[in-house]
Amino acid sequence: MTCVEPTCVSAPAALAAELGALLTPGTVLRRDEPLAKRTTLRVGGPADLYVEPTDETDLATVLRFCHDRDVPFFLLGRGSNLLIRDGGIRGVVIHLGAPAFSRIEFDASRLRCGAGAKLKDIAHTAKRHGLGGLEFLEGIPGNLGGALRMNAGAMNGWTFDVVSALRYMDYAGNVHERVASEVERTYRSCPLLRSAVALGAVLVGRATPVEHIETRLKECQQKRWTSQPKESSAGCIFKNTKVSPAGRLIDELGLKGTRVGGAVVSDIHGNFIINDGSATARDVLALIEVIRTTARAERGVELETEVEIVGED
Repeated sequence: MTCVEPTCVSAPAALAAELGALLTPGTVLRRDEPLAKRTTLRVGGPADLYVEPTDETDLATVLRFCHDRDVPFFLLGRGSNLLIRDGGIRGVVIHLGAPAFSRIEFDASRLRCGAGAKLKDIAHTAKRHGLGGLEFLEGIPGNLGGALRMNAGAMNGWTFDVVSALRYMDYAGNVHERVASEVERTYRSCPLLRSAVALGAVLVGRATPVEHIETRLKECQQKRWTSQPKESSAGCIFKNTKVSPAGRLIDELGLKGTRVGGAVVSDIHGNFIINDGSATARDVLALIEVIRTTARAERGVELETEVEIVGED
């Protein structure tokens, strides 16, 4: 039977035991799992139940279990671009961290990648096989599933620019495949994956000398190292506006260095809020509101958050 590791008696033990009985032996299933350590911002409360399905069969079991019992669930990637409130997340948090979801396979001019594969690993695998055009992925601190869901971008590249096919699971546990041209994508969003779970994708590139790819990777790394803070953060907090990039606007408003508790607007990039090691989600949310209020009052601009905010206060 799957081991359920209790860390707090407040979680629904009966629900955990019922779900655990349905999953593959050895599947990770924990109650009241701390989530701050699973986000790049390092804030947030616990999950009632946390599960890492062993494979797609287990994932389908979890999704059907939640659907049949009306239990809310949340898909957690590598925790970038995410702000979890201090009260944590009710229901089930699902993380595709098992090896079955992290495969990267080279096939001619394509890479077949699981949703759990790290974007940095994908970029470097492409380099080893002389597959160019995927170098920008190195600059995105997440996994493929999250990048697909957000149509994440960096260094003038967007995830769906290099996707030829998408594989996903609906919330009833059924698997589907679509060519990328059939999948709607917008700025920082893939609407289809708001109601489905990305399982993986086929990524395409072009034959390129390895030394050229290496040069481009170093350029991406250098730009990231010099333009983004090294402290814990969630990445860009706000979407760019029609009149100005959000970071530039925040800089012009003189808000760099502004602090609420342990949350601070980065001196390096105005669209990053860093955690000085003592921040709470409440601090970050309060600082977000300070920035939005200032932008509205001084420029008449409504800043929209790019970071996903979930959980309870």
